[in-house]
Amino acid sequence: MTVSVPALLVLPRPAADEHPPYFAAYVDAVPDERIGAQLQAQGDQLARLLAPLDDEAARHRYAPGKWSVKEVVGHLADVERVFAYRLLRIVRGDVTPMPGFDEDAWVAAADFDARPSSALVDEFRAARASTLALAMSVPAAHWARRGTASTHVVSARAMAWLLVGHVAHHVRLLHERYGIAPAIAVDARD
Repeated sequence: MTVSVPALLVLPRPAADEHPPYFAAYVDAVPDERIGAQLQAQGDQLARLLAPLDDEAARHRYAPGKWSVKEVVGHLADVERVFAYRLLRIVRGDVTPMPGFDEDAWVAAADFDARPSSALVDEFRAARASTLALAMSVPAAHWARRGTASTHVVSARAMAWLLVGHVAHHVRLLHERYGIAPAIAVDARD
């Protein structure tokens, strides 16, 4: 499913009080305010980055106890769903606090290494297509809404930036720590 994203989905950088401090690195990983274009581009960028790897190479871990490439991609799909759900709850005005989750436990339970890499990329792309459809439906005034996730206040706008920044962060790690080239920029212009 391809979601057409008008160039109009431009969201200003969230202020520091719109997200937990530990997410600042994700916000900083986003190059500009063109959130819609970046959300749309990242699925293809991830697919191009991983295309040269066969399933054996995608089981690579850069150090003992670290996730494999496949586990990173599975983690991206999991977090896409969690962050999109948080975005949905916030833009709908639901102020019920949302719990955190243990990403390491989720990865351990998923057995991503047993799945084809292409299936994991397809799963991420499907989750992202759903996120895009949601993002395109958000009324402009609702981007300022706030909710509580993992005991921290977060805005809808920050959630959109975190969706982009989380993927950008892991793509950078795939390049720097796993040695997967070329580095794929988050910039939607490529």
